[in-house]
Amino acid sequence: MSPTPFRTGRPTRRSLLSAGAGAAGLVAAGGLSGCSSSDRSRVTFYQSKREVIAHFRELVDEFNTEQSDFTYIQDVATNLQAGFVRSNPPDLALQNYNLDMARFMERGALSDLADLPEAGRIRDDVLALVDWYPGYEGRTSVIPFSVAASSVIYNKQLFEENGVEVPTTWDELLSACETFLGAGITPIYATFPDLWTTTQGLFDYVIGGRVDVRDFITRLNEIGEDVGPDSEVSFQNTLLEPVEQMLELLPYLNEDASSRSYGDGNTAMAQGKAAMYFQGPWALVEIEKAATDVELGSFPLPVTDDPEDLKIRVNIDLSLWIPEQADEKDGARKFLQHLMTPEIQFPYNELALAFSTTDDAPAVSDPRIAEMQPYYDDGRFYMGASQFIPPTIPFPNYLQSIVLGADPKPILAQIDSDFARLAYRA
Repeated sequence: MSPTPFRTGRPTRRSLLSAGAGAAGLVAAGGLSGCSSSDRSRVTFYQSKREVIAHFRELVDEFNTEQSDFTYIQDVATNLQAGFVRSNPPDLALQNYNLDMARFMERGALSDLADLPEAGRIRDDVLALVDWYPGYEGRTSVIPFSVAASSVIYNKQLFEENGVEVPTTWDELLSACETFLGAGITPIYATFPDLWTTTQGLFDYVIGGRVDVRDFITRLNEIGEDVGPDSEVSFQNTLLEPVEQMLELLPYLNEDASSRSYGDGNTAMAQGKAAMYFQGPWALVEIEKAATDVELGSFPLPVTDDPEDLKIRVNIDLSLWIPEQADEKDGARKFLQHLMTPEIQFPYNELALAFSTTDDAPAVSDPRIAEMQPYYDDGRFYMGASQFIPPTIPFPNYLQSIVLGADPKPILAQIDSDFARLAYRA
């Protein structure tokens, strides 16, 4: 049985229509790109990831020049919720694949792409990641385009100067932290005010390294409204020990973590003020903007005493999908296939510090993420547990309370109560 995110019953029309409510992107300069032509059908391409809007605008413009059947318009501002409600969604989208996105897929709002050759090129273990979210039986609703892998970003020079090897066990990690602390160096830089940075890094890394996240998700959903102190699987029973282990790292964080933002963390790493940083490739892009000579790498956080347990955190960063209500499915499919060609997909993932999703993808070349390649090749990865908790549960705030000193036991029990209540109401 494929696990599903923390669902609380059969999705309603309201839950479908609320999917993607926060997915509308910022309007880029010019709003829409692409040249129009009276004898061409217009195809709307939705892509609102702000860091790469310009990149895809250029691809759209080039494709409009290369072919004469369709005029492609890059849309970075449409509200997906409104588009589906009004039966006017984009013809093609390239968007982050997450809990909200899965609502469209589960209710059959996305068309079947199984007949496209590109669907057959996706790695089996990447396809398995798609199945972590609920799907529409018998359909291939999304084609993964890129995978973002994240782990511990570390300062190679500080490691070398202090004689510290990359740790592969929990004890080695703690020993490395003690060494840096003794040398007057902040072992791990944390940024608590930005809630997502704690859930994505500190929480997800420790939980993913110790718990079978997929199994946990599946069993939690099966128990539903009966989740609680006496259930076989629950937050308070399953995650208490990993959370307590997570708290063992607090003495090695910067003392001002409670007041430092994500931007502060990137600056600190760029300036060599900390040895480690629990962040993903998006942070590397920001650190690079500081134009310092800091040399960084990445390694999976060890949370057991067995190096064979090492894994990296991943998510399907971008996926391609076509709504059932698309006006120009043929044009959408044509551009989808163009985007999935190695000449387009592979350079994008190199640019975005991401991993490609196909069997024939080359190894990444950027040394900042190259150390994660063996783990990606071997399928030694997990999706972050925080990504499957419904946003109606204020989990990031709960976690912030824990890292700021609150007792984790009653808070994890409260999360169980919140989840059970949602399941009951559904």
